[in-house]
Amino acid sequence: MQLSDATFQRYSQWMKAQTGVHFTDIKKTLVTQRLMRRLHARKIDTFEAYFRLLTHKDEEAERQLALDLLTTHETFFFREPKHFDWLKQFLLQPRPHSQVLRFWSAAASSGEEVWSIAMMLADCLGVAGPWQLMGSDISQPVIDKARGGHYVMQRCDGIPVNYLKKFCLKGQGTQLNTLLIMRELRQRVEFKVINLIEEFPSMAPFDVIFLRNVLIYFDIETKAQVVNRCIQRLQPGGFLLVSHSESLNGMSSQLRLIQAGIYQKTL
Repeated sequence: MQLSDATFQRYSQWMKAQTGVHFTDIKKTLVTQRLMRRLHARKIDTFEAYFRLLTHKDEEAERQLALDLLTTHETFFFREPKHFDWLKQFLLQPRPHSQVLRFWSAAASSGEEVWSIAMMLADCLGVAGPWQLMGSDISQPVIDKARGGHYVMQRCDGIPVNYLKKFCLKGQGTQLNTLLIMRELRQRVEFKVINLIEEFPSMAPFDVIFLRNVLIYFDIETKAQVVNRCIQRLQPGGFLLVSHSESLNGMSSQLRLIQAGIYQKTL
């Protein structure tokens, strides 16, 4: 079963309109592999026929399934450790006891980044400390998984040993070789479905926004729109974190580079 260049372009344009994600030609194999299971599940013989199904007004559930397959990206705990070194230094700075710090993981995927942040917040400020954390993603099923905080142990290599002991529960019996984020921490984190290319819902401003490993999937115009929406949701002097491999140079006069992947909103 082949995905023709013309049909791939239709999928690419559809993805751009739905999510802002830009598929270059090198993503053709990924699209083929990830959608093949849906063609089999729906007993459809061609990618052209599946596209017609996907865009039918009565197929919202199928559209969400396809979006989940095409937008779920690999992630892991404590990715890019230098960002977490910076975060720890930021959290340990003296500040008024009444000040509540707000954090947003804007491309939370299956939750590894969110829980990495949460563990560090709990370690530095206390599980019941003066902090708020929100995780968001475009996909409801992905957000549901993130909210559950339940992972196979093979995905947890990046978690420091002391954090495993303080904030995680090891599965037993039928849950052997899995890990669950402790309930007290799970109760502290809010999750929402947010599409980054649409207007953001009303939210109080954040002190730190994590926008890592997502901008690489957008074209320049969409990237600028998303970055500027995030800037609007930052406190003056707040911080926007992107991947070490991503640059926001020239994208906004409101940001200044602090270190690789870390930008501060000017006052």
